[in-house]
Order: sequence, then structure tokens, then C-alpha cells
Amino acid sequence: MGVEIANETTEDIDIETMRRLAAHIMSEMKVHPEAELAILFVDEDAMEKLHVEWMDEPGPTDVLSFPMDELRPGDDDKPSDPGLLGDVVICPTVAARQAVTAKHSTDTEIRWLLSHGILHLLGFDHAFPAEERIMFALQRQLVDTFSEADR
Repeated sequence: MGVEIANETTEDIDIETMRRLAAHIMSEMKVHPEAELAILFVDEDAMEKLHVEWMDEPGPTDVLSFPMDELRPGDDDKPSDPGLLGDVVICPTVAARQAVTAKHSTDTEIRWLLSHGILHLLGFDHAFPAEERIMFALQRQLVDTFSEADR
């Protein structure tokens, strides 16, 4: 799996852990081994510009996802099609503020956001309560299984 990561901020991001987490999520979701994902960490100004341009909402947000080839999860018999999964853009300073509120580390919050962003790329949403329960439970499972395996 091709996972490209760029950090355009001054924040200290554990790039290799993020790469392993992304690969874990893609593997668990049966994404084709030749699929490609890009992850970008940006400052609040850059995130605000993206948030306004693509979501027509003011201010910076925590994570945005930009699907490319509209890949969907595969299954045990057949992985997804190969292709470009898309881009996940994360703002670490927004994540840091959310981490304080959630009473966990910024690294944990960024892991949640990366999982969240990849699930959006795979077609998951949380516009309705039933969708939210499914997506957030899967997000928790993916981050938890990664954390257990990464110890």
C-alpha cells in the first residue's frame, strides 16, 4: 500500500506511526494492496482555507477527506479495486485542543482523526445516528487493534 505523508506544520508528528496506522486501517478494511493514500498535516490557516472552499464553513476544522477513485472496503474473498483512495488532511493544533477536551493525548486524537478520515474515503459517514454509531465503533476498533498490535 502506498501511503505518502507530508507535514507542513511545525508540530512534531510521528510520521512512521501514522504510516503504520494507515496501512493497518487499509489492510483491515481489505483495501487493495496497490491502493494509494496521501496524508497531509497542515496549520490552521491552510485548513481554514480548505474548510471554506470545500465545505463552505468558516474556521479551521480537525480533518477533511478528499476521495479520489471512490474505493470501497473489500472483503475476505476480494479486496477493493486498486486505485487512489484519496487524501486525508489533518490540523494538529485543532486536534490538540480537542484532545484536551477529550482528556487524552494529541497523538491519540490524531490517530482517531486519521481513522475517521480514511473511513470517510471508504464511503462511511455519520450524518445520521445509525451511521454515526457504525462509523465511530469501527473507528474505535481500528485504532484499538492497531494500538494492541503496535505495542
